[in-house]
This record gives sequence, structure tokens and C-alpha cells, in this order.
Amino acid sequence: MRSHQLWRELEAASGESLYRRTGGLIIASEAAGPNAFHGQAGFFGQTIALAQRFGIAHELLDAAAIRERFPAFLAADGDRGYLEADAGVLFPERIVAAQLRQAERHGAVLRLGERVLSIAPEGGAVTVRTERGRISAARVIVCAGAWMPALGGAGFGAGLRVLRQVLLWYRATEPALYAPERCPVFIWLHATSAAGAMYGFPMIDGVAGVKAATEQDTLECEPDRVERTVSDAEAGAVFERHLRGRLRGLAPEVVRSATCLYTSTADATFRIGAHPDSDAITLVSACSGHGFKHSAALGEALAQQALGQLPELALDAFAAPR
Repeated sequence: MRSHQLWRELEAASGESLYRRTGGLIIASEAAGPNAFHGQAGFFGQTIALAQRFGIAHELLDAAAIRERFPAFLAADGDRGYLEADAGVLFPERIVAAQLRQAERHGAVLRLGERVLSIAPEGGAVTVRTERGRISAARVIVCAGAWMPALGGAGFGAGLRVLRQVLLWYRATEPALYAPERCPVFIWLHATSAAGAMYGFPMIDGVAGVKAATEQDTLECEPDRVERTVSDAEAGAVFERHLRGRLRGLAPEVVRSATCLYTSTADATFRIGAHPDSDAITLVSACSGHGFKHSAALGEALAQQALGQLPELALDAFAAPR
């Protein structure tokens, strides 16, 4: 909730649209049982329980209601839905650009496109060595994503896995079904493992296709050697296994593809803590694929901690100490 408030404040300061309310729908098929998704067993039931616990407005829908309200989804009898009307889409590229502008306005010095080679305590300070030189600081916060296993040291990086994920936009033969006014962001749990789930978005990003993706948690990769090209076989397999018979008005033709990297823990949660060799270095990762939506509140709490203040939101709300 704090991140949502901060996104709104950034939106007002930037004068740009950074968030679009579309609603969010989770569908659980009968065959899914207590499906694990994002590393969490019983994802559908946990979502409902947490919404009830924290007073998050939501509706529970049966298959007929899903089909009537959202005709893009071919829900089978027995499928169940969780609908959160206030959910929606963040626009990360716009947000990052707006955050950088705001940081500069407040005196930050940006050194973009500069590779970090090492981060280590040295005397009473921390030395960051880059391809262009050395930087000394009293405190350093490292948010290195897929490069955290290398930069975080063996004591922190052990157990972190970098996973290549595939993003696909399939041509919409009935684009009106996927307009953001008619289609929410969605997660569909249709089998009993993480491989039996997919998620997607309405047509909101200017691409003539519907964005859909899955989460694989088996094959690891090296961030500097990851295969960025998505093969026809990969795209075809996702369509046949996850989309065919579930989403109406889509063709298997891919109009855009991309890859991203999840840096994940074994239980798909966050890892936040001090560097094994220095309390002056705070390491923030992995976020296991769901860090961005929490990053505003997490960043605020880390900044407050670095300044010697009591964080407004306790960091153990994101990750228990390890």
C-alpha cells in the first residue's frame, strides 16, 4: 500500500501517467488444486486469506461470472476467480525515468552505463571499483539484480539463482476483448505446479498483441551470457500449453518477444541484509521476480535506514533477517 501511495506522489510530481487501473483477476482451475505460483503453495487461497486479513476490497467469481464479465477468458465450469478492482498496470520504463529525474533534482549524481567490478570495505569506508575508476562512500546500498550472486559475496550470493524468463505478445484477432477497459491483468493457475500457471496483460503498451508469460524455475543462466532471442519453439509451446482454449481471440503468431531475468531464492522471497564483511554495505536482492511493484516503499525504507532514521516501513516486512 505504501508503494502505491509513493507511485501516486511520483506521478503527480512527474506529470506523467505511471499507473493504469485495470483490475486484477486470478483464475484457479479445478485441476490446479493448491497450485504453487511465485514460490508460494496454495497461491489462490493465500491471496483470498490475505485480502480478508488486510481489508483489501475484492470479489470472488464463479466461472459463469468470469465469462460474462470478461469474455476474453474461456473459464471452464468449476473454475474460480478472485477479482481485485484496484489492481492495475505500472509502466516501469516511465517510472524509472521519472525517478532518475527526481533524484537529480534532489542532488543525486547519476553514473549510467558504468559497469561495477567490485564492492568491498576498505578502512572505515566502502570502495566501489568500476570500469572507470574508484568511488569511496560511507554507506553503499547494492541493488544489482541478476549480478548480485557475483557482487554480494559467497556468504550472501549462495543460494541465489538467476532464471531466464520469456515474455511474448501474441497477435489479437479480437483486440476489443483485450482493451484495458474490458480486460484486467490476470494470472491463470491451471495445473498443480509453477509450470502450470501463466499471466498476462490487457493491450495497454502500444503493441498489437496480448502480452503473456509463464515462470520457469528450473533452468539457471549467467546474466552476461543469457540467450536473449526467443525461439519459435518456445513461443509455440507457451501458446499450446497455456493459452489455447483459455484465451479467446488470439492467434499463435508472435508480434513481439523479450526475455527478463529473475534472481530468486529457494522460497521465492526477498533477501535483504548486510554484506558478510561489512555492515556499511546493504545488499538488496533477490526479489524473486516481484520486486518492482514493492520497490518504492522498499527504497524509501532503505534510504531512511542509511540516513540513521527509523524506517517508516520495517524492512522485515519484505524479508526476514538471514
